[in-house]
Amino acid sequence: MKFLKAHVAFVYLLLYAPICVLVLFSFNQDKRNVKWSGFTLEWYGKILQDEALLRALWNSLQVGFLATLAAGVLGTTTALALTRYRFRGRSTVLSMVFLPMAVPEIVMGTSLLTFFVGLGIQLSLTTVIISHISFCVGYCAATVRSRLQGTNFDLEEAAADLGATPWECFRLVTLPRIYPGILSGCLLAFTLSLDDFVVTFFTAGIGAGTLPLKIYSMVKFGISPKINAISTITLLITLSALLMSQWKSERSR
Repeated sequence: MKFLKAHVAFVYLLLYAPICVLVLFSFNQDKRNVKWSGFTLEWYGKILQDEALLRALWNSLQVGFLATLAAGVLGTTTALALTRYRFRGRSTVLSMVFLPMAVPEIVMGTSLLTFFVGLGIQLSLTTVIISHISFCVGYCAATVRSRLQGTNFDLEEAAADLGATPWECFRLVTLPRIYPGILSGCLLAFTLSLDDFVVTFFTAGIGAGTLPLKIYSMVKFGISPKINAISTITLLITLSALLMSQWKSERSR
């Protein structure tokens, strides 16, 4: 038992020690970021003065918000259709919706690039948003569908018998019951979109670089505390979204 606990502790240390070092060195005074030379908040202030970095952050937030919004709507309606109805080709549709979750990112990135080039669509922030929607829909649909499993739709039928319109049935009966699943799926989609590098690398045009692409280009010239600082901020945003998603999921159960 003691060996098992020690093994688990070692695994967690191996996983999270690099992240802790990254956060710690974001407060380092040493520009070369080789050794610890003192505590400072200077690098967080310099982030606000870097227009290119702020533009990349804004692009990431735009892509994440719009992709999450579209994926949330498409994923919710898809989950409702797959749960409520039995139709020919349902298993095929189900496989196609969840396929992007299993396909390697390098394959998805190259296929989307081929698709846009084949249609003569110029790479831009719009193509990045479309690409992110394509792999976020599956996560939203899976989360909402798991929430709908075992759901009794008798309340909707009762509301309809009492004179409620289909929209009123959805807004007043269905939506409150699946809202935690929708929120969890959207938060997960936003996190995946914010952190994505491979798909964005293939589908981003000139001036449409997101934060992961910007950080990658900065790393080529060495890892400065400013990179650690912006990575720490991104990590906090991602963890906040994931923790909120997990909290909503647990609360819904």
